[in-house]
Amino acid sequence: MKPHASPVALPRGALMVDVAGLALTDEERKRLCDPRVGGVILFARNYADSAQLRALTGEIRALRSPALIIAVDHEGGRVQRFKTDGFTCLPAMRTLGDLWAHDESGAQAAARAAGFVLAAELAAHGIDLSFTPVLDLDCGCSRAIGSRAFHHDPAVVATLALSLVTGMMDVGMGAVGKHFPGHGHVEADSHHDVPVDERTFDALWNEDIAPYRHGLLRQLVGVMPAHVIYPHAEPGEAGPAGFSSFWLKEVLRERLGFGGLIFSDDLNMAGALVAGDIVERVTAAARAGCDMWLVCNRPDLVAELLARRMPKIDRATRARLAAFPVPAPHPWLADPLALAQHPPYHQAREKVLAVLPMESANDPVMAAALSGAARPDG
Repeated sequence: MKPHASPVALPRGALMVDVAGLALTDEERKRLCDPRVGGVILFARNYADSAQLRALTGEIRALRSPALIIAVDHEGGRVQRFKTDGFTCLPAMRTLGDLWAHDESGAQAAARAAGFVLAAELAAHGIDLSFTPVLDLDCGCSRAIGSRAFHHDPAVVATLALSLVTGMMDVGMGAVGKHFPGHGHVEADSHHDVPVDERTFDALWNEDIAPYRHGLLRQLVGVMPAHVIYPHAEPGEAGPAGFSSFWLKEVLRERLGFGGLIFSDDLNMAGALVAGDIVERVTAAARAGCDMWLVCNRPDLVAELLARRMPKIDRATRARLAAFPVPAPHPWLADPLALAQHPPYHQAREKVLAVLPMESANDPVMAAALSGAARPDG
């Protein structure tokens, strides 16, 4: 089966799914044309080289109008899906926080350059969105966060994150802050466990939520909640924040005034399993206020979900999905070759590469990536 000669006119649904390999299968094309699907998240397994990635995103984009949102977790450091052939090895955000300690303006300039390079390279390959920046605090205990966080000080996190987001906006790409209200204070990793943060609401408000109370929030197109339980911060019976209308509707929407998209974190992570089977998890995320529901790495569960009754999306969610910006790229983002001829890209890339040795000297994974070796990921 070949892709449609012309895109099918179909409003975006609320489900974001993944695909298995380097090109779409017939079954995947059919699934991506289901009206309940609205986006695709890519992983390292979907990437072999620059030309292949461009072909894959072009095929996904050609299926529907408006096009499906194509997203990726591409932060820098250990969470970067594409690292060779058309992509710069980006620093972990902690590197920018370390730079802040002795050169605040230099750290902000490097963060903006990193955002520009990150977004430009993704956009030149047909990708609309990266789930970044991480706004969690570096409390020195989280297995899930670690060097992904900018700093332990909320004000520094907000400042550097805003610089990164500004660099992304220079390219025309939106940013998604995560993991609301904060994942940095718990040791357990929600990919494998159910983290519980015992602090009070006031502690979270004054520390972890502080970056979201910054002007930064108005610049984010999306926010992703944490699969963390806060039993002493939430009234009533507490569950993970991504399933909590208190955190998403009352705190994020009403108190903080956020009007963009709320993306669930992957509903197949261990931290989400407390909500029940896949339909119950999606239903709980929708009821709590998530606009788009991510179901990753389990195509069997996506098939089960689409075969069963899914929650209907409300009018506000449908409007936010329809309005989500997938801007026409600048001419210098038409493809990687056009980007390579754009002087501001080279200037930003030089700033990024200048901070890499700070973290790569004692990091064998980073050293391998810098030397051109591919890094397994999933």
